[in-house]
Amino acid sequence: MADRKQFSVSLVTPDGAAYEGDAEMIIVPGAAGEIGVLARHAPLIATLKAGSTRIHPSGSEVLEYATGPGFFQVLEDRAIALVDDAVEASQIDDARAHEQLEAARAELEAIDRGESTADRWQIEQRLKHAENQLDVAGRA
Repeated sequence: MADRKQFSVSLVTPDGAAYEGDAEMIIVPGAAGEIGVLARHAPLIATLKAGSTRIHPSGSEVLEYATGPGFFQVLEDRAIALVDDAVEASQIDDARAHEQLEAARAELEAIDRGESTADRWQIEQRLKHAENQLDVAGRA
């Protein structure tokens, strides 16, 4: 990889920053497909779906996170991904991911039976996030 300019990257959850620092590139799971950002990227705001977020701090180093749905903003050499959950690949707890998967499936069934007024899209994203954690853990 050529010597790329770094920029400020933040991956933030309701519990705090999962990653905060400089990076050469970040790739996030946009609602319409993956979005890759380098330094000096044009301003951008996007909706994120559950998926894999990859941060390239320098050289060939890649930090992969299983992330939930959220929002992404790029402005003046600063990228911020606000997501409902972010788990680094090496830290994924398979048992916790399976529990989240089963809870999301149960909530979807309750919605289908008319027993829940929860937002279907949000619950589907939680289900995808749990599945994504298991996928990412398998690659780690």
